[in-house]
Amino acid sequence: MEFRIERSTLTDAVAWAARVLPTRSPVPVLGGLLLEAADGRLCISGLDYEASARIEVEAETVRAGRVLVMGRRLLDVCRVLPEKVVQCAVEGSRFSLASDGARFGLSVLPFDDYPVLPSLPEVLGEVDAEEFAAAVAHVAVAAGRDDSLPVLTGIRLALDGDTMTLAATDRYRFAVRTLTWKPGADGAPAGVPADAVVSARRLTEIARSFGRGGMVRLALDAGSAGFELAGMRTTVRLLDGRLPRHDKLFTMTGAVTARTDRAPLVEAVKRVAVVAEGGSPLHLTFAEGSVLLQAGYEDDVASQRLPAALEDADELTVAFNPAYLMDALGSFDTPVIRFELMGPGQRAMVTGLTPGEDPEAFGPAHRHLLMSAKPLV
Repeated sequence: MEFRIERSTLTDAVAWAARVLPTRSPVPVLGGLLLEAADGRLCISGLDYEASARIEVEAETVRAGRVLVMGRRLLDVCRVLPEKVVQCAVEGSRFSLASDGARFGLSVLPFDDYPVLPSLPEVLGEVDAEEFAAAVAHVAVAAGRDDSLPVLTGIRLALDGDTMTLAATDRYRFAVRTLTWKPGADGAPAGVPADAVVSARRLTEIARSFGRGGMVRLALDAGSAGFELAGMRTTVRLLDGRLPRHDKLFTMTGAVTARTDRAPLVEAVKRVAVVAEGGSPLHLTFAEGSVLLQAGYEDDVASQRLPAALEDADELTVAFNPAYLMDALGSFDTPVIRFELMGPGQRAMVTGLTPGEDPEAFGPAHRHLLMSAKPLV
């Protein structure tokens, strides 16, 4: 095996594939990346028991072949190579990399115990890469971090017609984002409904890794989800179980509505929350024309008043975990935030608005539900 490739191209491809490699594994070869060169292309792939990644880039093939080397060590080497063309070859029991006078030799791993890369499930359609990455980021903040409840660390991915719904909850908050996608791409069956739960951490990594351009092909079967774009292909194992449905929770009949500018509210929450220690909540008292933010811990207190609009009530006070509130506000990029408030200790719906937009004309694509105290489910 022998090939030549630009250092930046090699480094980016190795870094993309190495994302899925386990930090520690009882099976040493799972720390390896498989490099295959043929017909002017270099394919780099890696996997663990939860995910796989495969990327194909251009390379000048001198001699076709394949090699398995430790992925993180290969990435370290690629990052320090001179920014020149890299000459790569298998020489006996070593894989050599040489560029502009610098030369490295890496041990070759045996193929005997290396698993077969899982195939891509059935492709169901495609979605814009940038919109998908934004939607995943919107809901991922609400996913759980407790590995003892695996399903709550996931994001629900539901497909119905040309609508994709992403949702996540840790029982204390619930984020939902809908977007359009194109079912039935490239001859796949159109309009096939699907409902699965994917690791929030894995899905976030995948969505970010595809960058800002192109259409991501989405594949799904009973056990895994797959994503493909421009020579990059990755699969991830689905989580067992189902997330609770949000339909009833998101019905806010009789809620009091309040609005305020998002940017000043974010800065005020950051400022006032400085004294909110020991799990103490941050209180928001909405009145006609203003909202008063207050927090305190023992003898330390802080407050700030901002302009706000309140409908259907003279005054209402609610309290939130400051970190949860910041996560919710940070997931929006609209100028105005709209609160639908059921009352103290109850549900509160957060949505984003653009000035002049009629919130009753259509359901907001991105909604974030918060609770002040007890779990949602």
